[in-house]
Amino acid sequence: MKALDISVIISTYNHPDWLEKVFWSYEFQTFKNFEVVIADDGSDEATRLLIDKLKSEVNYPIQHVWHEDNGFQKTIILNKAIVKSKGKYLVFTDGDCIARQDFLKVHAYKRRKGYFLSGGYFKLPMNISSLISKEDIKQQLCFDINWLKANGLKSSFKNNKISARGIKQILLNTFTPTTKSWNGHNSSGYKSDIIETNGFDERMQYGGEDREMGERLFNAGLKVKQIRYYAICLHLNHKRGYVKPEMIEKNKKIRGETKRHKRKRTAFGIVK
Repeated sequence: MKALDISVIISTYNHPDWLEKVFWSYEFQTFKNFEVVIADDGSDEATRLLIDKLKSEVNYPIQHVWHEDNGFQKTIILNKAIVKSKGKYLVFTDGDCIARQDFLKVHAYKRRKGYFLSGGYFKLPMNISSLISKEDIKQQLCFDINWLKANGLKSSFKNNKISARGIKQILLNTFTPTTKSWNGHNSSGYKSDIIETNGFDERMQYGGEDREMGERLFNAGLKVKQIRYYAICLHLNHKRGYVKPEMIEKNKKIRGETKRHKRKRTAFGIVK
């Protein structure tokens, strides 16, 4: 039996309608040797029922890693998912991000020892987020800029993320002013490197908690490759009721300490 290559770690919390669309986007990937690990930060029964149903409908294995709802504890559940993952290479994304059919192929092809990959997402308005069906994902219509515009998407430079091909993709990835960082909605790295940094700092809540781990990977000597215009995922619109200013301030302080002390490993991660 062929060894499992990639584990896709998807964080979620009480968005089963969006999560179902995300699941279907992985059913139609051209790269097939992967599992999905759901890092569930305390969702209710609706999410569990959805996952149990889809396990028999999709052609890839699913692990559902869950803990009780005790506020925003995404870093804790992500670390639990990392431990449970079976792949040697980990792709991280969110339960509101629909992956284009070549998403995993890009992550698999672009990976290199000594590097992690940094991608982005393409934000959709609520009306298009709600409109997208399983068939739209299967036919990849939701990644067609003309289909998106026909359904109300406004013109913007950011639309290049969807439409850019060939030399334009290369140029945009090379010269984008966006910081090369670990973005929880679209980044990947070798499991061994992530374990070496001790995973996510579990003191952190919303606001840069993913980037802090990336900063430790930098401190450990890893480099980063930009794949913003290669690995495409669509971000479905939703409210963020869990965002609190005190969370962001606390996280800024921890990130400052990581930078100042050039920390390669957190004492508050997978291994305590």
